Amino acid sequence: MNATAQLDYLASLLKCWPIKQTEAQAWLNQLRMQAFDCVGTQKLPTRRDEEWRFTDISSLAPLTYQPSRPECNLQARDLERWYLKEAKHRLVFVDGHYVGHLSTVADPLQLTIGNLPDFVSSHAAILEFQLGRHAAFDRNIFTALNTAFLRDGAVICIPKNTVIAEPIHVLFVATQNEVTSYPRCLLLGEAGSQVTLIEDYVALSQSAYITNSVTEIGLAANAHAKHIRIQRDSPQAFHLASCAVSQAHASHYQSVSISLGSQISRYNLDVKLADEAAECDIDGLTLIADRQLADTHTCIDHAKPNGTSRQQHKCIVDGSAHAVFNGKIVVHPHAQRTNSSQSSRNLLLSKTAQVDTKPQLEIFADDVKCAHGATVGQLDREEIFYLESRGLSEVVARNLLTYAFAAEILSRIPIVSLKRQLEQTVLSRTRSNPS
Repeated sequence: MNATAQLDYLASLLKCWPIKQTEAQAWLNQLRMQAFDCVGTQKLPTRRDEEWRFTDISSLAPLTYQPSRPECNLQARDLERWYLKEAKHRLVFVDGHYVGHLSTVADPLQLTIGNLPDFVSSHAAILEFQLGRHAAFDRNIFTALNTAFLRDGAVICIPKNTVIAEPIHVLFVATQNEVTSYPRCLLLGEAGSQVTLIEDYVALSQSAYITNSVTEIGLAANAHAKHIRIQRDSPQAFHLASCAVSQAHASHYQSVSISLGSQISRYNLDVKLADEAAECDIDGLTLIADRQLADTHTCIDHAKPNGTSRQQHKCIVDGSAHAVFNGKIVVHPHAQRTNSSQSSRNLLLSKTAQVDTKPQLEIFADDVKCAHGATVGQLDREEIFYLESRGLSEVVARNLLTYAFAAEILSRIPIVSLKRQLEQTVLSRTRSNPS
């Protein structure tokens, strides 16, 4: 991630990357060049930057990981454990590159779904209007790098008044060691549409690598989207991600994000309720141990009246791990009758675990209902004693209470097979010894 090396490599890559300069595709090359220019004007954030003061990513600076190569020898059997039986549509990207023979699109005529290069010409008008317009890269070097390297990416467009009952699974698989991958995802829901998107990051080895991902979601009037995001990268990896959501009139965005992997992870979620009566529900769970660092930053931006938002984020931290949560809610002067609530609850399982939580409300309207709260603590001794009095050992009592703390967030996931996978992961992670 050495900035100078990345910039030099990127400059040479942009000159030779085989994206034809047709009239329909010129906008994409222009977008990449704009992002390239922004990379050159920015630096890696440090703890001196307010938004990064709890998260030290200085260990990224000396790394010279080159972009991943489009090489894939995987077969379907290698990924079966990650497949979800409920998903009719599956897009698979290996080290950031699309793999067609591992992907499945059941109804290609019903909706636009596939890899970005396949739609650059045929859907140029909508892609030019949407791609790179929600996730700003002028003040985020990681988003700028992702956009400058933009080539493959998941594109999902749900037509007007179309309900996609089965979830769409976008699976990003990491296999290469000491590389940087740039996953990209664009979800567009037209008026009255409904969809469930599963954005899933997994690793097939314990390799060290960098994942720098960007997701953009645009919802038209009365569109509904459920967005399930799972990060279970290698414990040696670095995961840097941004998601930007724009909501039109009476649209509804529901998000559940689960952070389990990576040595250092950072997830930025920015939701803009850009029109009246928009709603969003944001749930998050961070489960880390050892010396992991997981940072979640969210911003819910109420720009118009009658908006509703609810957020709950939980962290379970063991060993010498460090969790960070910064949740900002902004209510603009004309966003009257906003109803917003935010909760940050954090559980420390060891004496060396650490949590920094910072809920924020910035309210510039007077007719609103807004509330927030944060708690940091350990397992309740009285609850442990109660379970022991019912015949459970202390270890089992602690495990049960820890799992129950996480189960509330997992219950928000509507896909049964995925929820069971995650329940097993949480159960295995929350087995502990008496403290």
